[in-house]
Amino acid sequence: MKIGLAQIEIVAGQPELNAAKILKFVEVAKNQNCDAVIFPAATISGVYFAKQPALLRECGEFIQEIISASSNIAVVFGSEDKIFTAKDGKLINGEEFFNCQIKIAASNFITDRIFERDKVNSALAVEKKLPLIYVNSVGIQNNGKTIYTFDGCSTIYNSRGEVVKRLKPFEEIFETITDTKIEQLPALDSYNEKSIAQIYRALKFGVDKFLQQIHMSKIVIGISGGIDSAVGAALYTKILGAENIYLVNMPSVFNSATTRSLSEQLAKNLGCKYAVVPIQNSVDSTVNQLETTPVTFLKDNSTEEIKLSGFVRENLQARDRSGRILATIAAAVGGGFTCNANKAESTIGYATMYGDCAGVLSATADLWKFQVYELANYLNNNIYFQEVIPQGIIDIVPSAELSNAQNVDEGKGDPLHYDYHDYLFRAFVEKLLTPEDILKLYIDKKLETEIGCSAGLTEKYFSTPADFIADLEKWWRQYQGIAVAKRIQAPPILAVSSRPFGSFVESQNAPYFTKKYFEMKSNL
Repeated sequence: MKIGLAQIEIVAGQPELNAAKILKFVEVAKNQNCDAVIFPAATISGVYFAKQPALLRECGEFIQEIISASSNIAVVFGSEDKIFTAKDGKLINGEEFFNCQIKIAASNFITDRIFERDKVNSALAVEKKLPLIYVNSVGIQNNGKTIYTFDGCSTIYNSRGEVVKRLKPFEEIFETITDTKIEQLPALDSYNEKSIAQIYRALKFGVDKFLQQIHMSKIVIGISGGIDSAVGAALYTKILGAENIYLVNMPSVFNSATTRSLSEQLAKNLGCKYAVVPIQNSVDSTVNQLETTPVTFLKDNSTEEIKLSGFVRENLQARDRSGRILATIAAAVGGGFTCNANKAESTIGYATMYGDCAGVLSATADLWKFQVYELANYLNNNIYFQEVIPQGIIDIVPSAELSNAQNVDEGKGDPLHYDYHDYLFRAFVEKLLTPEDILKLYIDKKLETEIGCSAGLTEKYFSTPADFIADLEKWWRQYQGIAVAKRIQAPPILAVSSRPFGSFVESQNAPYFTKKYFEMKSNL
């Protein structure tokens, strides 16, 4: 039996478009004398779509149209969560028709998921003592807040569970195989692509597809001389070309000559359009305007003055950069501006509402800080093959440079020890550990092993249990508190992990600590 594998791109919520593509590839399969053609799951509907009655009815009509087109060929396809096998204008039992196992999916990309797929599918092939054909879709789909890439990587396994064929990731491909030849094909080497290479490919594909969908070809990026904006600049430049990227440095009196120089060097290395737009005058003007404007209580005509604290003035800088400069430049050139957040910042809300957590897309917000550094080195060494992101940006202490307390030339920066906090926050988000769990691991001296950070960091950063607890409670309150509101209002992100923000329900409830936690805290 000659079987066609149709690894196609699916557009969620566009059944007419998807059905037309299915019918097209049914004809391709017939022209190549295939006995069957296999499509991914949710082929007509997509995974994420509005389930209005009219749309569901139309999906049903396209299902019937595809069944009718199955003359002289078996067609395996899906819509919503249903799978159909049609032959000669009617539905049949696919398990009885094929001499091998058929598994169709609409499985989004997660870092290292291919290893897990192979493990599950290989075990199934061995258990059933039958070859297995796995077909997955490509493209991007979203739930409104999170953008998922679908990587394809359709795979054929022999009855011994060995991979004998794998289609290229992130490409629409039609491939044929004769079922009797599966057992004769040589086994391929085990999949061994590094995680960061997978992540780069998913980001590049996802950002490119997303910008195409929203018809955006120009991007404005605020670059600070820091690692996050530098990685964003290198990524978007590779996707859109340097001529379509506007890099904007927006210094205040707190920005060092070091970071200004690094920003300019980054722009030169990438060959992008570059502008320096100082913000100190506009920030001072806003402060002066607000602090000299009386606020009148009209009930009794009493007045009060607005006083801006140092913290408020710090956030004012971030809002001035995003809301005034970047948004205006983006509108002027007909593009959008980016959000350069990483997952550590998103976890605890280390960003300014309507400031640096604004933008059209947050491409790296599902990457922990250590992954951002990995991506920087990968871009230099494996994509550009030269140091486009200056080593100085990689080496400099991470800092928002919003006050003298964050002077990078004095080694001062963000209030985070990323080599520890990255892993603590990941334990919150991806391992679902609570303060009770964290404190128990700390007491048992198993914390660093369990969360994956280097040994000795808790002793390095916290001289007493009280210091450790204060830090834990501070960030848990942020994660479960104001950070939730910031994540709700933040831009969509591109998912690369199993738990990207936006993929699970978050409520603006008060942070909670269990009784057991307080007992352990009291004992300490």
